[in-house]
Amino acid sequence: MGGVTIYEFGALVSQDSGAEESEELRKVPFSVFEWLEAQALAATDTGTHAWLRLTQKRGQRAIQVTSFVGVIRAPDGYQIEVLPKVGKLTEGGDVQARQLLIEMLRCLGGFRHIQTDSAKLAATRMPLLEVFIEAFLGSVEQIVKRGLRSDYSALQDNMFALHGKLQMAAHLRQNLCRRDRFFAEFDDFSPDRAENRLLHAALRQVLSWTGSQTNERLARELCFVFVDVPISERPSVDLLRVRLDRGMAHYSDALAWARLILEHESPLTGTGGHRSPSLLVPMEAVFEAFVAKHLKRQLSSPFHLKPQVKTFSLVRHLEQNWFRLKPDFLVKASGSNCLVLDTKWKLLDIKKKSNGTDKYGLSQVDFYQLYAYGQSYLDGHGDIVLVYPKTEAFSQALPVFEFPKSNGLRLWVLPFCLQQRVLILPPSGACGTLDTLFAEFA
Repeated sequence: MGGVTIYEFGALVSQDSGAEESEELRKVPFSVFEWLEAQALAATDTGTHAWLRLTQKRGQRAIQVTSFVGVIRAPDGYQIEVLPKVGKLTEGGDVQARQLLIEMLRCLGGFRHIQTDSAKLAATRMPLLEVFIEAFLGSVEQIVKRGLRSDYSALQDNMFALHGKLQMAAHLRQNLCRRDRFFAEFDDFSPDRAENRLLHAALRQVLSWTGSQTNERLARELCFVFVDVPISERPSVDLLRVRLDRGMAHYSDALAWARLILEHESPLTGTGGHRSPSLLVPMEAVFEAFVAKHLKRQLSSPFHLKPQVKTFSLVRHLEQNWFRLKPDFLVKASGSNCLVLDTKWKLLDIKKKSNGTDKYGLSQVDFYQLYAYGQSYLDGHGDIVLVYPKTEAFSQALPVFEFPKSNGLRLWVLPFCLQQRVLILPPSGACGTLDTLFAEFA
């Protein structure tokens, strides 16, 4: 099967190229490179948000991964693991980056069900795909221990003895000359229900994906338990039939995994689809969800965090609101807006002088965006915040940015510590209203 690990914005070249491998450049088999190239071209043609892009490295054709992280699985089974770029800046390398990503993914809606032993993960250096498969198998194993849920389903059959309700029209049509048969409809109590069919299909799928002997053995054992349950032939239809009613709550995690595994919109399956994949997620969304979860704990009372607000628009045209202003977070208290925050998954560097062309790596577009948020949500007065991941090159708040023509609007650029899960504030007494909004955090 084989595979390779790469960080965000790293590049992939064909194995027969003359380029030398490095942390930023990895080689993949020629057939895999051709498939990746086709995926990148298709994404370009359709104008969708590309998880791959065409480029050149050292004079060679190359494919660059973007800010999506997770697992790409080629049709032949070759796996490309994409990790967060912050992993390049830590001594722990791939292992620490993988652990960090899993912790962050738990804050994202579709991955809240990930349950993994971090110590075991570090010891085995388990790839992400195997982590996902192990989590899925563990959730199915818990269902098996409690017993598969059965349900009544309506069946029709031509039987020797009457059982259920006789279907007169069909009975006369089929048994006019056979008085020993009865065509009837009856209820059958069996494990053949949508939820179990989906799990069986997902088990068969991961059995073909896994390269781990432990995962393969457990998957085979679980498939044996589901031997009397047919495999879902139309997962999209069965997903609509899922009912997590009384006595079915313990199915929720396993079915959440099954949904990710069986939805065929992902490069993980190697079957087309250039939209945001199921097991390859945008790191911007992961970072935003991670900050949202932990920032709530850092706020003082009575302040609370409201995500994804969209109260105002930039302009009105022909009695319609155009260009919604949607900051990532709004801090409110007693119905009043107190602070606007926006997350940016980008690595800043304070060594890049503020009077130089790089300006710490900050984007002018982001400043325009935050200025518009401040004018609309704070009436042009107060504090707005850009949140970036903390690194050694950006470990403390930047000096405040002031808008000369505004009515006291100030912009802060603050680091968020991924390990300690806290927002790093400016020195006490120098950050104005931020002191009152956030509690002291050890």
